[in-house]
Amino acid sequence: MTNILIVCTNQPIAATIARLIEKMEDWHAAVALSLNDALEHCYAKTYDVILIGSGISQEHEDVLNLHLEKLNAETPVVKHYGGGSGLLYAEIYQALVKK
Repeated sequence: MTNILIVCTNQPIAATIARLIEKMEDWHAAVALSLNDALEHCYAKTYDVILIGSGISQEHEDVLNLHLEKLNAETPVVKHYGGGSGLLYAEIYQALVKK
């Protein structure tokens, strides 16, 4: 099972991304609608990929990366701001290959 955390402040967009991820066999999506929510997810569970969506500032992404370093998590963090399901899947596959 590939676990993917979507960090996006726009709930409808996050839900759409989660729905696309859940269509893939053996992929599971979790959604965090804020930095604090994302940090709680990361302390509770290990993710294979963290997908950064709209509404997440560079500052918040940097804080998330610092916490991942503290956890010794080698989870790739990928930015996704749209472009369709083909691009979304390609971004995730590319992150998984680098892992």
